[in-house]
Amino acid sequence: MIVSVAYFILYFLLFLALLCLLLFNRRRYTPDVEFQPRISILIAARNEGHNIIRCLQAIDKMHYPKDKIQVLIGDDASSDDTLSVVKAYIKGRPHYTCITITQNIGKARGKANVLAQLAKLASTDYFFYTDADIAVPPQWVQAMLAEMKEEVGVVTGITTTVGSGIFNRLQTLDWLHALGLMQVVSDLGLPVTAMGNNMLLRRQAYEQIGGFESIDFSITEDIAIFNKIIAQGWGFRNIYDEHVLALSTPSGSFSGFLQQRLRWMRGSMHLPFYMAVIFILHAAYYPVLLPFFLYTSVGAAFAIFATKLLLQSFFAAACLRRLGRSVPWWLLILFELYLVVSSVILIIFFFLPMKVNWKGRRY
Repeated sequence: MIVSVAYFILYFLLFLALLCLLLFNRRRYTPDVEFQPRISILIAARNEGHNIIRCLQAIDKMHYPKDKIQVLIGDDASSDDTLSVVKAYIKGRPHYTCITITQNIGKARGKANVLAQLAKLASTDYFFYTDADIAVPPQWVQAMLAEMKEEVGVVTGITTTVGSGIFNRLQTLDWLHALGLMQVVSDLGLPVTAMGNNMLLRRQAYEQIGGFESIDFSITEDIAIFNKIIAQGWGFRNIYDEHVLALSTPSGSFSGFLQQRLRWMRGSMHLPFYMAVIFILHAAYYPVLLPFFLYTSVGAAFAIFATKLLLQSFFAAACLRRLGRSVPWWLLILFELYLVVSSVILIIFFFLPMKVNWKGRRY
């Protein structure tokens, strides 16, 4: 019981502090319309024939000179029509190049191997990364470049899902809430991580660490390369702003959702300890406080539930406000139930002796 009380106090103070930091320690980001260097956009695609046109159309709609954009697409041994769909789309668009990946280089495997080979073809000093199921916003390049200061090696935007239906909307809120927690820590000047579907690397920093082919295999290659670049003394920026908000397609099934989150959980083992502490405290709230529910009054149990719900709801609402978005109050309550159920299932799933099934490959 004493442990539960101490945990509750720690949780309350920590997440109240995080909420205050989110509200009052905000960095402002203004796209730099003057700085317009040539840039490369690298996209790894595996069995994305149904998604990739949406991705490429979003790139075509960006507010950036076409003659300064090089788009490199790597078809990673797709078994669907990804290659033919891409080739048909890029015909007559000379700034697009698509190659088929058939071999591995260095230590790179899977997506990291595709990106390593695309980097060899890149002819600019700025590597932008997104995924085939992502639609980037029109001001993406300008907003990301605005934070690429002289000492910075990696810039990260934010991503969420888009789709109708309650489960899809809860996934959207989940992404923005988790990334909001990371942003608060990043705004304190502490490195957290990068997101491979919304990332900018300086070529000099990338080549200094030897590229993806020099990094030990990881199913979260974005975290791996971020850690390597930071270890070399480069700075970082994380941007939480609508100008860099990329939209992903949500997991189409619950099994796909579990596989995606299992991959993230495996990758979270490489997060800084302070970020791991925040996520663990958040996920362990109900398991640790279970004695309160079993041995205290209904009123005390309600207070435990209401405290987390209010802190979490205010935090999520503040995250949405930064992006000019909002959700109905009842969705914030459903979000709490969604987190309880999904957290329990994912914890069990995480400890099962099974591999991650990602894009038809097992890791």
